[in-house]
Amino acid sequence: MLIRRDDLTGPEVRELLEEHLADMRAISPPESVHALDLTGLRKPEVTFWTVWEGGELLGCGALKELDPTHGEVKSMRTARRHRRKGVGRAVLEHIVAEAKARGYARLSLETGTQPPFAPAHRLYEGFGFADCGPFADYTPDPNSRFFTLVLAGG
Repeated sequence: MLIRRDDLTGPEVRELLEEHLADMRAISPPESVHALDLTGLRKPEVTFWTVWEGGELLGCGALKELDPTHGEVKSMRTARRHRRKGVGRAVLEHIVAEAKARGYARLSLETGTQPPFAPAHRLYEGFGFADCGPFADYTPDPNSRFFTLVLAGG
């Protein structure tokens, strides 16, 4: 697997993000969908990566800087046909390593509470993320589950 910083211009990337947004909208009510679209992912505070193997897009993930000590995991997605192959784990390892390299004290994320999100919950918990309250601009929401990971030095 090759993880590379991506400029979000490729058709495969747009297709994967459209799949991601469509799934989020099918699972969660509109007010509880916090996934970023292409415009949101192109903001300067967001770094976006894709995962490739043999020219095929396997997944993606992003890191949003909330402040100089706090980052947020965004847009974690594995293409349907590549699930359960370690793609999500590889992306999350990459994002955590980047957050540490940036000197962040904390890394947080928001995900859904519905049953389709259970594999994501297990992945995040396996990395040491713990439940927390809403952070940044989030508000309490029964359809959102918030996690945080204290990084070395944090």
